[in-house]
Amino acid sequence: MIRPGPLPLLLSLTLAALLPQLAAAQTTGFGNAQDVKAPVEVTADALQVDQRTGLAVFTGNVLIGQGAMRLSADRVTVTYAQDNAQKISAMKAEGNVTLASGQDAAEAKTADYDVESGNVVLRGDVLLTQGSNVLTGETVTVNLATGTANAAGRVRSVLQPEQNR
Repeated sequence: MIRPGPLPLLLSLTLAALLPQLAAAQTTGFGNAQDVKAPVEVTADALQVDQRTGLAVFTGNVLIGQGAMRLSADRVTVTYAQDNAQKISAMKAEGNVTLASGQDAAEAKTADYDVESGNVVLRGDVLLTQGSNVLTGETVTVNLATGTANAAGRVRSVLQPEQNR
């Protein structure tokens, strides 16, 4: 149940700040340019906000979209910074997690995003695709700021030769 107060408004404002940072993943496989000025839309079956803990939890068929970028999951928990309720410190997506933009996609059981470090940690049967190229592993950590990625847990990669144009 959403209690009256500033957090629901802050939630929508800070989610608007979140997806542009996710869109920065374009250097790590989400190569299509993202429209970071496009509106952010969040849909879910339910939303719970707790101003005391600084948590907002979207549950049931969660879909966060901005331009061509889509994040879907069964549950998404947004954690606000303790010193600034207008700033997101972390986001956790759980269950059937998919991040997609054009032909680029990532699937996992969970995804943890630490805003300050810029790290996204995908866990559980991770599958990354970019066109016909595929990377799988149990855990994949992507740093959105540096564009680096590390995969672990029986890593498999299939790279297709470039097609003649």
